[in-house]
Amino acid sequence: MERIGGYLVERRLGEGGMGTVHLARTRGGRAVALKVAKPELAADPVFRERFRSEVEAARAVGGFHTAPVVDADVTGDPLWLATAYIPGPTLAARLAADGAMDEPRLRALGAALAEALESIHSCGLVHRDLKPGNIIMADDGPRVLDFGIARAVESTRLTATGTAFGTPGFLAPEQALGHDVTGAADVFALGAVLVAAAGGTAWGEGTPMGLMYRSVHEPPDLSAVPAALADVVAACLAKEPADRPTPTALLDLLTGSAPPPAHPLTPYPPTTLTPPPPPQVPTAPPQMPTAPPPVFLPAAQGFGAPPPPPYQQPVQAATPAHLPAAAPPAPYGFGPPVPYGSPEAVLADAQAGVVVNAAGVLLEIAGTTADFPWDEIAHVERTWRGNRLTVTVRLWDGGVYSCELNARRKARLSTWVTQLDPVLGRYLTR
Repeated sequence: MERIGGYLVERRLGEGGMGTVHLARTRGGRAVALKVAKPELAADPVFRERFRSEVEAARAVGGFHTAPVVDADVTGDPLWLATAYIPGPTLAARLAADGAMDEPRLRALGAALAEALESIHSCGLVHRDLKPGNIIMADDGPRVLDFGIARAVESTRLTATGTAFGTPGFLAPEQALGHDVTGAADVFALGAVLVAAAGGTAWGEGTPMGLMYRSVHEPPDLSAVPAALADVVAACLAKEPADRPTPTALLDLLTGSAPPPAHPLTPYPPTTLTPPPPPQVPTAPPQMPTAPPPVFLPAAQGFGAPPPPPYQQPVQAATPAHLPAAAPPAPYGFGPPVPYGSPEAVLADAQAGVVVNAAGVLLEIAGTTADFPWDEIAHVERTWRGNRLTVTVRLWDGGVYSCELNARRKARLSTWVTQLDPVLGRYLTR
């Protein structure tokens, strides 16, 4: 059997966004959960520094509802983290085996998770990936795993579901939009966990991109939640972080210490948004073909006009007659403009999605993602036929990748175009 950091590895317990989790033992026989970082993460100096700071903070988390950090190697190869091993199934496994919880068990689960978040937030940490798979149903009550580690994973450009973006279906709107988050994002996830424990899904089924889209735009489905808890869960799932209750307020609501208020108690302060640094433009891009494909032109120019050189400001003109009528374009983001942050467009149907922001372009088809930073992108084109919008990314190395979205209605297609054009115009003209 393999030894890692002096611990004897017995067997693999699972694999997540950070890497592989093993059951291991100290030389004295105590069991630990040993989490070993993926090689591509360990090779990233940004991840290494973030991992070091998150582990340092995580050591301070106490309380009855977490798995304490007992050891770590934040400088070696491989990077690893050891926490106390908590025997028991995950909440996801328990729900699969036993079915939905009734109201008393939902209240007990919510109160235990609220206490865990109190401990985590008091140390300046935000979990960022609270979900049934990260909750162990131990004999003495639920335990929350992997607090703080999601922030270290988010520091990379990984795109696999459950790593760079957390877990769709439990992500708060500010996370889905790529904004900075506070502990209010964990309260949002707790609300989604309670919906799942009640036998429902807050945002239905579908692709990760579709789930994120609905979490930002649509009300949650609370039909499975007992009526006595519906208002509490709805408060957790409020779109605005400041409208969600704190874990302490949740404890009052779930344990009957205070009557449900008309508005959430002790709301979180508004999230502080820090715009990401501008993408780097290659100083010496590879030689392009003598007749490159047409570059993206904003809707104001239409198609067929002579393409400008890459990263030059496009000329503004009248909207072509064949484009469906649309409201004035939002300056960035999808839906109502947000007051801070960098321009972003997120488009999704039931099977596919496109995200364009300061970091680059992400395409998703049937759960598979392809992520391209701006310094790799030569051109981005968007075309439509009928109610279908196609976004094509052309790389400096000659690679071509396309994603087709079905708007189903001309009005939605028009909205997509007016959201996408200003963002592409912003980043392609740098």
